[in-house]
Amino acid sequence: MIHALIFDFDGLILDTETPEVQAWRKIYSEYGLPFPQDEWGKIVGGYGISNFDAAEHLRDQAGDAIQLDDLRARQRSESDAQTLRQPILPGVVDLIRDAKHRAIRLAVASSSPHSWVDTHLSRLGLARHFDRVICADDVAPGRTKPNPDLFIRALHELRVAADEAIVFEDSPNGVKAAKSAGIFVVAVPNPTTSLLKIDGADLILKSLTDFDLRKFLY
Repeated sequence: MIHALIFDFDGLILDTETPEVQAWRKIYSEYGLPFPQDEWGKIVGGYGISNFDAAEHLRDQAGDAIQLDDLRARQRSESDAQTLRQPILPGVVDLIRDAKHRAIRLAVASSSPHSWVDTHLSRLGLARHFDRVICADDVAPGRTKPNPDLFIRALHELRVAADEAIVFEDSPNGVKAAKSAGIFVVAVPNPTTSLLKIDGADLILKSLTDFDLRKFLY
């Protein structure tokens, strides 16, 4: 019996990842360089398997004259502006409502910090729906996805067993983390993470509108 749903945030509830990449692509193109999508794919959703840093990589390719702080500030500003224009991804609100109607507990488990996740959840009017929000601040440094710590913490705080929960993820790192925690995981790639290879998901959907909660209740 399913008693809890655990949602990733970036790329699953709100597509913050496409603006992130688009901003970097624009900056890289100004230096006549392609954005290294494959290397970025190793860190999306978590930072456990790569030390890739887009700003440092660009400096290494284009020359030492680049000021990293200025570069990161520009990318962050352009990415954030695009993110604020993004809608909640399809199916998210309906699934939350359905779960709440059935007294199923809800959590967010994100590799991003509370300062980012909580702000956007509040802005979008979603914060009140979640029983718990677990972020990078809540686990040891370096233990975000693809490590299972965020999901293990979510299970503990929701007081449910791994086989009583479903995780919704969009990235390879997130799927790996959920499976490492022993939880059934539904992958819902967004336009950017759909370009990455996602292995190990129990179910892959194009949109959360395609998820039928009733099929998992009995």
